[in-house]
Amino acid sequence: MQYGDYVGNVTRLAVELANTRTLDQHGELVGRFFEEHEITPPPDGDYGELPDLVREALAQAVDGTAPEAVHRLLRDYPPEMHLSDHDGLGGWHVHFSRNGTPAERWAGQLIAAQLALVVAGEPAVTLGRCAAAGCDNYFVDQSRNRTRRFCSNACASRTTVAAYRARTAKKS
Repeated sequence: MQYGDYVGNVTRLAVELANTRTLDQHGELVGRFFEEHEITPPPDGDYGELPDLVREALAQAVDGTAPEAVHRLLRDYPPEMHLSDHDGLGGWHVHFSRNGTPAERWAGQLIAAQLALVVAGEPAVTLGRCAAAGCDNYFVDQSRNRTRRFCSNACASRTTVAAYRARTAKKS
């Protein structure tokens, strides 16, 4: 796995946590991360105050304001930086939390470290806020030209249809 992909995947975890207030343990990305890192999700899916703090950090990153929430994440969930070769392929890479750490702490440490890298200018990841009316979700844009505007195809389609209807209503 390329390091940029790893940063992007962890940032996707942050976006999912901020948008849904939990991590879908049945989702492919979350399931793989939890299994590889021996994480047991909270039985009720409750991640405490972490989703609100991550949402605030994403807002500050997207808006380009002072990253106070990232500072709080780093203070409240200080990363435990170490090298890992958990896949056994001889490919050492940096981890920010120990395998088997309780889920909220593990997610907080991992997200704190990765959002700090993103805010500091990690070129592999661009964050965005959905441009669809009524949607305030965040997304990770790793497209070639970094021009993504919507969190999902549903929001893009809804916006396109609304614009079409507005244009045709003006012509009538």
